[in-house]
Amino acid sequence: MAPRKILLVDDSETILQMEQMILEKGCYELVMARNGEEGVAKALETRPDLILMDVVMPKMNGFDAVRHIRENVQTRGVPIVMVTSKAEAESMETGYESGCSDYIIKPIDSLELVAKVKNLLGE
Repeated sequence: MAPRKILLVDDSETILQMEQMILEKGCYELVMARNGEEGVAKALETRPDLILMDVVMPKMNGFDAVRHIRENVQTRGVPIVMVTSKAEAESMETGYESGCSDYIIKPIDSLELVAKVKNLLGE
């Protein structure tokens, strides 16, 4: 069976590396995107099983990227976890309204991230 594919979308190289280190033990295929526009394009191109999405990024923010991913028939059902430092209730509400499946506040707690990923992938 092919490994599950996870798309990591963040403009911070440090966060992408951290997410990679946390998830590499799970034998996932990891795909990177460095802004919202690239995230939407890679979601359509690679058809991931799960997406981790930052909010504050150049070119297109995470909320808009999630909306675009949800508008496309091919990616509509992909679970999306917002991974952001935007901890205010208003931001979380916007995240869920735009279509995210779950929400993680930075700094990333590795146990929380792994638990949410496994839960959303049904592992």
